[in-house]
Amino acid sequence: MTQTSAAAGQIRIASFNLYNFIAPPDAYYDFNNIYTQAQWQQKCDWIRRYLASNDPCVIGFQEVFSIEALQALLAEAGYPYFVTVDRPEVSDDFIYRHPVLALASKYPILSYEPCDIDQTVASLMGIAPGFQYSRLPLRATIALPHLGPCDCYLVHFKSKRAQFEPELAVTPDSGSEPAATGAQSDSLTIEKRGALFAIEAAAKWASSLIRGSEASLLRVAIARRRIDTRYPVILMGDFNDSLAGGVLSALVSEDSRLLGVLGEEAFQDYRLQDAYLLHERSEYSPTSVARAPTHYHLNRGEVIDYILLSNEFDPHNHQCLAQVSQYHTYDSHLINPQYDRDSHSTDHAPVMVSLKIRE
Repeated sequence: MTQTSAAAGQIRIASFNLYNFIAPPDAYYDFNNIYTQAQWQQKCDWIRRYLASNDPCVIGFQEVFSIEALQALLAEAGYPYFVTVDRPEVSDDFIYRHPVLALASKYPILSYEPCDIDQTVASLMGIAPGFQYSRLPLRATIALPHLGPCDCYLVHFKSKRAQFEPELAVTPDSGSEPAATGAQSDSLTIEKRGALFAIEAAAKWASSLIRGSEASLLRVAIARRRIDTRYPVILMGDFNDSLAGGVLSALVSEDSRLLGVLGEEAFQDYRLQDAYLLHERSEYSPTSVARAPTHYHLNRGEVIDYILLSNEFDPHNHQCLAQVSQYHTYDSHLINPQYDRDSHSTDHAPVMVSLKIRE
Protein backbone atom coordinates (compact mmCIF):
# COMPACT_ATOMS: atom_id res chain seq x y z
CA MET A 1 0.00 0.00 0.00
CA THR A 2 1.47 3.34 -1.01
CA GLN A 3 1.83 6.24 1.41
CA THR A 4 -0.60 8.24 -0.71
CA SER A 5 -3.24 5.56 -0.41
CA ALA A 6 -2.63 5.22 3.33
CA ALA A 7 -3.01 8.94 3.78
CA ALA A 8 -6.24 8.82 1.80
CA GLY A 9 -7.58 6.17 4.16
CA GLN A 10 -7.93 3.42 1.56
CA ILE A 11 -7.45 -0.23 2.50
CA ARG A 12 -7.51 -2.77 -0.32
CA ILE A 13 -8.57 -6.40 0.24
CA ALA A 14 -8.25 -9.06 -2.49
CA SER A 15 -9.11 -12.72 -3.01
CA PHE A 16 -7.05 -14.68 -5.54
CA ASN A 17 -7.39 -18.30 -6.67
CA LEU A 18 -3.90 -19.11 -7.96
CA TYR A 19 -4.91 -22.25 -9.91
CA ASN A 20 -2.35 -24.95 -9.09
CA PHE A 21 0.49 -22.90 -7.66
CA ILE A 22 3.27 -25.48 -7.55
CA ALA A 23 6.97 -25.10 -8.24
CA PRO A 24 8.74 -27.62 -10.51
CA PRO A 25 9.80 -30.38 -10.33
CA ASP A 26 6.77 -31.12 -8.13
CA ALA A 27 3.49 -32.19 -9.79
CA TYR A 28 -0.15 -31.44 -9.06
CA TYR A 29 -2.59 -34.38 -8.91
CA ASP A 30 -0.79 -36.51 -11.52
CA PHE A 31 2.85 -37.34 -12.20
CA ASN A 32 2.89 -35.56 -15.58
CA ASN A 33 1.41 -32.25 -14.35
CA ILE A 34 4.69 -30.43 -13.93
CA TYR A 35 5.42 -26.89 -15.08
CA THR A 36 8.53 -26.27 -17.10
CA GLN A 37 10.83 -23.63 -15.68
CA ALA A 38 9.63 -21.20 -18.35
CA GLN A 39 5.96 -21.86 -17.51
CA TRP A 40 6.62 -21.49 -13.80
CA GLN A 41 8.45 -18.21 -14.36
CA GLN A 42 5.54 -16.97 -16.47
CA LYS A 43 3.05 -17.85 -13.73
CA CYS A 44 5.07 -16.12 -11.04
CA ASP A 45 5.60 -13.04 -13.21
CA TRP A 46 1.85 -12.83 -13.81
CA ILE A 47 1.23 -12.80 -10.07
CA ARG A 48 3.91 -10.15 -9.56
CA ARG A 49 2.29 -7.92 -12.19
CA TYR A 50 -1.09 -8.28 -10.52
CA LEU A 51 0.35 -7.30 -7.14
CA ALA A 52 2.27 -4.37 -8.58
CA SER A 53 -0.67 -2.95 -10.54
CA ASN A 54 -3.38 -3.50 -7.90
CA ASP A 55 -1.36 -3.25 -4.69
CA PRO A 56 -3.75 -5.00 -2.27
CA CYS A 57 -2.96 -4.51 1.41
CA VAL A 58 -4.35 -7.92 2.40
CA ILE A 59 -4.73 -10.77 -0.03
CA GLY A 60 -6.14 -14.28 0.43
CA PHE A 61 -4.92 -17.08 -1.82
CA GLN A 62 -6.50 -20.40 -2.77
CA GLU A 63 -4.96 -23.46 -4.47
CA VAL A 64 -1.52 -23.19 -2.91
CA PHE A 65 0.76 -26.21 -3.15
CA SER A 66 4.21 -24.60 -2.86
CA ILE A 67 3.85 -22.61 0.35
CA GLU A 68 7.46 -21.54 0.75
CA ALA A 69 7.71 -20.39 -2.89
CA LEU A 70 4.61 -18.22 -2.49
CA GLN A 71 5.86 -16.76 0.78
CA ALA A 72 9.19 -15.83 -0.84
CA LEU A 73 7.45 -14.24 -3.84
CA LEU A 74 5.24 -12.16 -1.55
CA ALA A 75 8.11 -11.08 0.69
CA GLU A 76 9.87 -9.69 -2.38
CA ALA A 77 6.65 -7.89 -3.34
CA GLY A 78 6.38 -6.13 0.01
CA TYR A 79 4.25 -8.48 2.10
CA PRO A 80 6.18 -9.27 5.30
CA TYR A 81 3.28 -11.08 6.98
CA PHE A 82 2.20 -14.49 5.68
CA VAL A 83 0.26 -17.34 7.29
CA THR A 84 -1.17 -20.78 6.50
CA VAL A 85 -2.84 -23.32 8.78
CA ASP A 86 -2.54 -26.48 6.69
CA ARG A 87 -0.21 -28.43 4.43
CA PRO A 88 -1.00 -30.11 1.09
CA GLU A 89 -0.99 -33.88 0.79
CA VAL A 90 2.10 -35.33 -0.90
CA SER A 91 2.57 -38.80 -2.37
CA ASP A 92 5.70 -40.34 -3.95
CA ASP A 93 7.61 -37.29 -2.67
CA PHE A 94 6.52 -35.05 -5.55
CA ILE A 95 2.80 -35.49 -6.41
CA TYR A 96 0.71 -32.96 -4.51
CA ARG A 97 -3.02 -33.03 -3.77
CA HIS A 98 -5.37 -31.02 -1.57
CA PRO A 99 -3.99 -27.49 -1.98
CA VAL A 100 -4.26 -25.12 0.95
CA LEU A 101 -5.06 -21.49 1.71
CA ALA A 102 -2.60 -18.71 2.47
CA LEU A 103 -3.04 -15.11 3.56
CA ALA A 104 -0.55 -12.28 3.12
CA SER A 105 -0.62 -8.80 4.58
CA LYS A 106 1.31 -5.56 4.57
CA TYR A 107 0.10 -4.99 8.12
CA PRO A 108 0.86 -7.03 11.25
CA ILE A 109 -1.03 -10.28 11.72
CA LEU A 110 -1.79 -10.35 15.43
CA SER A 111 -3.01 -13.95 15.57
CA TYR A 112 -4.24 -16.71 13.30
CA GLU A 113 -5.80 -20.16 13.55
CA PRO A 114 -7.85 -22.70 11.60
CA CYS A 115 -11.62 -22.34 11.83
CA ASP A 116 -13.24 -24.98 13.97
CA ILE A 117 -16.61 -26.73 13.74
CA ASP A 118 -19.30 -26.47 16.40
CA GLN A 119 -20.02 -30.17 16.78
CA THR A 120 -23.27 -29.52 18.67
CA VAL A 121 -24.67 -27.46 15.80
CA ALA A 122 -23.31 -29.96 13.28
CA SER A 123 -25.11 -32.80 15.07
CA LEU A 124 -28.37 -30.84 15.15
CA MET A 125 -27.96 -30.31 11.40
CA GLY A 126 -27.85 -34.09 10.93
CA ILE A 127 -24.18 -34.11 10.00
CA ALA A 128 -22.30 -37.28 10.89
CA PRO A 129 -19.60 -37.03 13.57
CA GLY A 130 -16.15 -36.31 12.23
CA PHE A 131 -17.25 -33.92 9.47
CA GLN A 132 -14.40 -31.69 8.34
CA TYR A 133 -14.03 -28.80 5.90
CA SER A 134 -12.88 -29.94 2.46
CA ARG A 135 -10.22 -27.21 2.70
CA LEU A 136 -9.40 -25.93 6.14
CA PRO A 137 -10.45 -22.25 6.43
CA LEU A 138 -8.26 -19.82 8.31
CA ARG A 139 -8.90 -16.77 10.42
CA ALA A 140 -6.23 -14.08 10.76
CA THR A 141 -6.63 -11.04 12.98
CA ILE A 142 -4.88 -8.14 11.27
CA ALA A 143 -4.07 -4.69 12.68
CA LEU A 144 -5.51 -2.48 9.93
CA PRO A 145 -4.91 1.30 9.89
CA HIS A 146 -7.79 3.35 11.31
CA LEU A 147 -9.80 0.16 11.97
CA GLY A 148 -7.67 -1.65 14.51
CA PRO A 149 -7.88 -5.44 14.83
CA CYS A 150 -9.99 -7.00 12.07
CA ASP A 151 -10.84 -10.68 11.68
CA CYS A 152 -10.14 -11.81 8.12
CA TYR A 153 -11.51 -15.22 7.14
CA LEU A 154 -10.31 -17.09 4.06
CA VAL A 155 -12.19 -20.02 2.51
CA HIS A 156 -12.30 -22.37 -0.44
CA PHE A 157 -15.58 -24.27 -0.21
CA LYS A 158 -16.24 -27.70 -1.69
CA SER A 159 -16.32 -27.74 -5.49
CA LYS A 160 -19.34 -28.68 -7.63
CA ARG A 161 -17.56 -31.80 -8.82
CA ALA A 162 -19.61 -34.94 -8.11
CA GLN A 163 -18.81 -36.38 -4.69
CA PHE A 164 -18.67 -39.94 -6.04
CA GLU A 165 -18.63 -41.75 -9.36
CA PRO A 166 -22.22 -42.62 -10.41
CA GLU A 167 -21.11 -46.06 -11.62
CA LEU A 168 -20.25 -47.03 -8.05
CA ALA A 169 -23.94 -46.97 -7.13
CA VAL A 170 -25.07 -49.32 -9.90
CA THR A 171 -24.54 -53.08 -9.87
CA PRO A 172 -23.22 -54.57 -13.15
CA ASP A 173 -25.46 -57.04 -14.96
CA SER A 174 -25.13 -60.71 -13.98
CA GLY A 175 -22.47 -62.57 -15.87
CA SER A 176 -20.34 -59.45 -16.35
CA GLU A 177 -16.99 -59.08 -14.74
CA PRO A 178 -16.66 -56.01 -12.46
CA ALA A 179 -15.23 -53.15 -14.46
CA ALA A 180 -13.09 -50.22 -13.46
CA THR A 181 -14.81 -47.01 -12.36
CA GLY A 182 -15.72 -44.95 -15.40
CA ALA A 183 -15.89 -48.00 -17.64
CA GLN A 184 -18.40 -49.97 -15.59
CA SER A 185 -21.34 -48.54 -17.57
CA ASP A 186 -20.27 -50.72 -20.52
CA SER A 187 -21.57 -53.77 -18.67
CA LEU A 188 -24.96 -52.26 -17.76
CA THR A 189 -28.34 -52.65 -19.41
CA ILE A 190 -29.96 -49.66 -21.10
CA GLU A 191 -32.29 -49.33 -18.10
CA LYS A 192 -29.44 -49.23 -15.62
CA ARG A 193 -27.49 -46.81 -17.77
CA GLY A 194 -30.46 -44.49 -17.63
CA ALA A 195 -30.33 -44.57 -13.83
CA LEU A 196 -26.80 -43.19 -13.96
CA PHE A 197 -28.13 -39.74 -14.89
CA ALA A 198 -30.21 -39.61 -11.72
CA ILE A 199 -27.35 -40.95 -9.63
CA GLU A 200 -24.97 -38.38 -11.11
CA ALA A 201 -27.40 -35.65 -10.05
CA ALA A 202 -27.39 -37.14 -6.55
CA ALA A 203 -23.58 -37.19 -6.54
CA LYS A 204 -23.47 -33.50 -7.44
CA TRP A 205 -26.06 -32.70 -4.80
CA ALA A 206 -23.85 -34.51 -2.28
CA SER A 207 -21.16 -31.93 -3.04
CA SER A 208 -23.72 -29.17 -2.63
CA LEU A 209 -24.67 -30.55 0.78
CA ILE A 210 -21.03 -30.43 1.85
CA ARG A 211 -20.57 -26.91 0.49
CA GLY A 212 -23.70 -25.64 2.20
CA SER A 213 -22.75 -27.32 5.47
CA GLU A 214 -19.30 -25.73 5.33
CA ALA A 215 -20.83 -22.29 4.81
CA SER A 216 -23.37 -22.72 7.61
CA LEU A 217 -20.84 -24.01 10.12
CA LEU A 218 -18.36 -21.29 9.20
CA ARG A 219 -20.95 -18.60 9.87
CA VAL A 220 -21.50 -20.13 13.30
CA ALA A 221 -17.75 -20.00 13.96
CA ILE A 222 -17.64 -16.36 12.85
CA ALA A 223 -20.55 -15.47 15.13
CA ARG A 224 -18.97 -17.24 18.11
CA ARG A 225 -15.75 -15.33 17.57
CA ARG A 226 -17.55 -12.01 17.15
CA ILE A 227 -19.27 -12.45 20.50
CA ASP A 228 -15.83 -12.58 22.13
CA THR A 229 -14.01 -9.84 20.20
CA ARG A 230 -16.50 -7.50 18.49
CA TYR A 231 -13.88 -7.10 15.74
CA PRO A 232 -14.95 -6.14 12.20
CA VAL A 233 -15.22 -9.17 9.89
CA ILE A 234 -14.00 -9.75 6.34
CA LEU A 235 -14.78 -13.11 4.71
CA MET A 236 -13.25 -13.83 1.32
CA GLY A 237 -12.43 -16.67 -0.99
CA ASP A 238 -13.54 -19.09 -3.67
CA PHE A 239 -17.09 -20.07 -2.69
CA ASN A 240 -17.52 -22.43 -5.67
CA ASP A 241 -21.15 -21.35 -5.94
CA SER A 242 -23.32 -18.29 -6.27
CA LEU A 243 -24.63 -16.48 -3.23
CA ALA A 244 -27.87 -16.05 -5.17
CA GLY A 245 -28.57 -19.77 -4.88
CA GLY A 246 -29.89 -21.56 -1.85
CA VAL A 247 -26.82 -23.64 -0.95
CA LEU A 248 -24.81 -20.71 0.44
CA SER A 249 -27.76 -18.67 1.68
CA ALA A 250 -26.79 -19.21 5.32
CA LEU A 251 -23.89 -16.79 4.86
CA VAL A 252 -26.07 -13.81 3.97
CA SER A 253 -29.56 -14.84 5.07
CA GLU A 254 -31.88 -12.03 6.19
CA ASP A 255 -35.12 -13.92 6.82
CA SER A 256 -35.38 -14.93 10.46
CA ARG A 257 -38.22 -15.51 12.88
CA LEU A 258 -35.84 -14.30 15.60
CA LEU A 259 -35.99 -10.70 14.38
CA GLY A 260 -39.25 -10.16 16.21
CA VAL A 261 -37.76 -11.58 19.41
CA LEU A 262 -34.16 -10.38 19.42
CA GLY A 263 -34.53 -7.18 17.41
CA GLU A 264 -32.99 -5.66 14.28
CA GLU A 265 -29.88 -4.36 16.05
CA ALA A 266 -28.87 -7.81 17.25
CA PHE A 267 -29.28 -9.12 13.70
CA GLN A 268 -27.16 -6.34 12.19
CA ASP A 269 -24.30 -7.13 14.58
CA TYR A 270 -23.92 -10.60 13.06
CA ARG A 271 -24.90 -9.91 9.47
CA LEU A 272 -22.53 -10.40 6.52
CA GLN A 273 -23.09 -8.60 3.21
CA ASP A 274 -21.68 -8.96 -0.28
CA ALA A 275 -19.10 -6.18 -0.80
CA TYR A 276 -20.24 -5.77 -4.40
CA LEU A 277 -23.80 -4.97 -3.31
CA LEU A 278 -22.54 -2.58 -0.64
CA HIS A 279 -20.60 -0.78 -3.35
CA GLU A 280 -23.59 -0.69 -5.68
CA ARG A 281 -25.66 0.99 -2.97
CA SER A 282 -22.96 3.48 -2.03
CA GLU A 283 -22.27 7.04 -3.15
CA TYR A 284 -19.25 5.73 -5.07
CA SER A 285 -21.34 3.82 -7.62
CA PRO A 286 -23.72 6.32 -9.24
CA THR A 287 -24.58 4.00 -12.12
CA SER A 288 -25.18 0.28 -11.97
CA VAL A 289 -23.24 -2.02 -14.31
CA ALA A 290 -23.51 -5.75 -14.87
CA ARG A 291 -21.41 -7.77 -12.47
CA ALA A 292 -18.43 -9.42 -14.13
CA PRO A 293 -18.08 -13.20 -13.73
CA THR A 294 -15.10 -14.49 -11.81
CA HIS A 295 -15.00 -17.92 -13.45
CA TYR A 296 -16.10 -19.50 -16.74
CA HIS A 297 -17.24 -23.07 -17.35
CA LEU A 298 -18.13 -24.17 -20.88
CA ASN A 299 -18.25 -20.50 -21.91
CA ARG A 300 -20.77 -19.70 -19.17
CA GLY A 301 -19.64 -17.08 -16.71
CA GLU A 302 -20.54 -17.13 -13.05
CA VAL A 303 -19.59 -15.27 -9.88
CA ILE A 304 -18.10 -17.68 -7.36
CA ASP A 305 -15.38 -15.53 -5.75
CA TYR A 306 -16.62 -13.17 -3.06
CA ILE A 307 -15.71 -10.74 -0.33
CA LEU A 308 -18.28 -10.41 2.46
CA LEU A 309 -18.22 -7.66 5.09
CA SER A 310 -19.74 -7.04 8.51
CA ASN A 311 -21.83 -4.02 9.44
CA GLU A 312 -18.73 -1.89 10.12
CA PHE A 313 -18.53 -1.51 6.32
CA ASP A 314 -22.20 -0.71 5.69
CA PRO A 315 -22.72 3.06 5.33
CA HIS A 316 -26.35 2.65 6.35
CA ASN A 317 -25.35 1.22 9.72
CA HIS A 318 -24.57 3.52 12.64
CA GLN A 319 -21.48 1.42 13.47
CA CYS A 320 -19.94 1.99 10.02
CA LEU A 321 -16.19 2.64 10.10
CA ALA A 322 -15.41 2.35 6.38
CA GLN A 323 -17.28 1.81 3.14
CA VAL A 324 -16.61 0.14 -0.18
CA SER A 325 -15.33 2.86 -2.49
CA GLN A 326 -14.24 0.51 -5.30
CA TYR A 327 -14.98 -3.05 -6.38
CA HIS A 328 -12.72 -4.51 -9.04
CA THR A 329 -12.82 -7.82 -10.93
CA TYR A 330 -9.47 -8.46 -12.66
CA ASP A 331 -10.60 -10.47 -15.69
CA SER A 332 -8.70 -9.39 -18.81
CA HIS A 333 -6.90 -12.77 -18.89
CA LEU A 334 -10.28 -14.52 -19.09
CA ILE A 335 -12.16 -12.35 -21.58
CA ASN A 336 -9.28 -11.11 -23.75
CA PRO A 337 -6.29 -13.38 -23.10
CA GLN A 338 -2.87 -12.87 -24.63
CA TYR A 339 -1.01 -16.15 -24.77
CA ASP A 340 2.48 -14.82 -24.01
CA ARG A 341 1.17 -13.03 -20.95
CA ASP A 342 -1.78 -15.08 -19.71
CA SER A 343 -1.30 -18.73 -20.70
CA HIS A 344 -0.20 -19.73 -17.17
CA SER A 345 -2.12 -17.22 -15.10
CA THR A 346 -5.30 -18.49 -13.40
CA ASP A 347 -8.76 -19.68 -14.33
CA HIS A 348 -10.37 -17.25 -11.86
CA ALA A 349 -10.67 -13.47 -11.83
CA PRO A 350 -9.18 -12.05 -8.64
CA VAL A 351 -11.58 -9.67 -6.89
CA MET A 352 -10.58 -6.67 -4.82
CA VAL A 353 -12.38 -4.04 -2.76
CA SER A 354 -11.13 -0.65 -1.62
CA LEU A 355 -12.36 0.34 1.82
CA LYS A 356 -12.44 4.08 2.45
CA ILE A 357 -12.22 5.08 6.08
CA ARG A 358 -15.07 7.31 7.18
CA GLU A 359 -13.99 10.71 8.43
